[in-house]
This record gives sequence, structure tokens and C-alpha cells, in this order.
Amino acid sequence: MTLDRLALSRSTLDRAAERRNLPGHLDAVLADPAAAVLLVDGDQAPVSTGGEGPVLALVDPATALAFADKAWSDVRVERLYLGRDDADGREYVALARTVPPLKGSGLPKVPPGVPEQPEHALPGTRWAGLREVGTLLDDTAAGLLTATVAMARWHAGHPFCSRCGTATEPVQSGWARQCPNCGAEHYPRTDGAVIMAIVDDDGRILLGRQARWPERRYSCLAGFVEPGESLEAAVRREAREESGVVVGEVEYRGSQPWPFPASLMLGFRARAVTTAITVDGEELASARWWTREELALDVATGELLLPPPVSIARRLVEDWFGGPLRDGVDGWR
Repeated sequence: MTLDRLALSRSTLDRAAERRNLPGHLDAVLADPAAAVLLVDGDQAPVSTGGEGPVLALVDPATALAFADKAWSDVRVERLYLGRDDADGREYVALARTVPPLKGSGLPKVPPGVPEQPEHALPGTRWAGLREVGTLLDDTAAGLLTATVAMARWHAGHPFCSRCGTATEPVQSGWARQCPNCGAEHYPRTDGAVIMAIVDDDGRILLGRQARWPERRYSCLAGFVEPGESLEAAVRREAREESGVVVGEVEYRGSQPWPFPASLMLGFRARAVTTAITVDGEELASARWWTREELALDVATGELLLPPPVSIARRLVEDWFGGPLRDGVDGWR
């Protein structure tokens, strides 16, 4: 059995890709008062907090367009058709504020004079990020926000044609961009990345700490799949490159989009053939083995900070552990 109900893999809507190229379809949806519109700024969206936790604030098109005209008048706003609910036929659209990312950060660059966040124009809401509320939203909302964040980041980072350098224009209801000069069409990229819970013959798990993380933060080893490489080969290569540990058997456990900015995390359980650890001090600052008893104690006391519940890394650790883990007072957020 694979991991079920991964936080950012949940979705209920029909994406209705066949409707994206219908002439005037996006304009027609935005003219329909019954349509639902999601506002997204970076990876944040307005949520209201009810008795059962945060609820994604969806508004009618007129309210959404008026908000964008007022709060986002100085930046680019992309429109994205998200799909329809087969049960009632209601259609969903996103309006996303997109600005070029800061070099090397993956974070949006805010032009001078533009606020870090838009004004709180939606009564009773606050802006919350996908990492914060991804596990708390219902299945429909989680799917809407994950898809929009991924597409907004792609639009922000790919405004020009890679063939001729001309500024491109969104087409296919926001799911592609086209160059008006050479006619090239450009589609969103998704970067495959493997992430693995490496376990030895004694049942211990191997976790590593990236050099830029604080001392107590550890997670599963991970890395991008290289061209011409299978997923299993990527798991074995990354394990050896990062930790010096040789991996044999590799078992697929599940996948989850991670739109920060464009990854698809492919999760595995991997069996260690060797246990000696050698890190390069650059990509990984340290790595070590934990028994279940050691890990439970270190997490409870705050000596070990695990990845947040929204990540597949946390689920891989808990899958090995045999159940949920309760964070200490200084949990990784």
C-alpha cells in the first residue's frame, strides 16, 4: 500500500482541460456570478477561521476583479481556469498576483512602493500560506490552492520566450504561454525529485541536515532526477552522493506536488546495504541513524525538529515509525 491522503495531493475538481481552449471561455466564467474565484498572492490566499479550522475564502468574480483592480493595480495578475465541480457544475478560476522572482530565492520580488501583502479587503479573512494551511484545508481547497500556487510561480518565472526572448502571453485559460513573435508555445514545467526514508537492517532510519538549516533540523534525503535516469537509480545515486550510504532495494510509497517552485516529490522507502556515513559538508552538513525509541524521545524533547506535516518527508518518517509523531515545543514550521 502507498501513502494515502498526502496533504498537497488531495483534489476533487475535474480540471476540465478540454474547456481551456474554448473561445472566450475564461471571460465567460468570470462573467458568471455563480463562479468561484480564488485570490492568490505568492503562496498565500485569504482564509477565514471557523470552528473546525481555516476555510479557503472563495468569492464571486465581481468581488475578485474589484479587489485585483484596487490592490494589485501595479503588478501583473494572471487568470487561471481551475476546473469545475461535476456535482453542481460550478466553475472555478484563480486570480494570482505574479511578479518576477528574486534571483536564486524562488520568492517573488516586490516592486518599490508595492506592499508585501495586499490590503485585507475581504472581511473576516487573513492571508495564509500553503505550508501553513495545506494540511488543514479540505480536499477541494487543498487542490485549488496547490495548483494555483504552482501555476502562479511558473507564470512569474517564465514571462519571456526561451527561443527569441520576446514577452509571451498567456493562452489556454492560463495553462500555457505563447510567443507573439515566433509562435512558440511554452508549458509549465514540473521537476521530478526523489525523497526517501532510508532504513537499515536494524530498523533504523537515516536523516540528514542541510548546511543552511539550524542544528536540530533533520529530514529525509532527497534530490532531483537527472536526465536519462530512472527513479530507482536517482534514489541510489542521491543516497550515496549525500551520505555515502549504499542503497539496494527501493520501494515506491507515494507522490506529492511541492510547488516551491515546481517539484513533484516522489517518495520511496530504501533499504541500506551499508551504514557508514560520509557527508561532503556542503549539501549535507551532517547525517545520522535513529532508532524509533531515539527518534520519539528527541522529537518530544525538541532535540530533533522534523519536517512539517504538510510535507511528504514527514509522512515518510511517520510511515517508518508506525504512526503520527507529536512535535516538541519548537516544531519545524
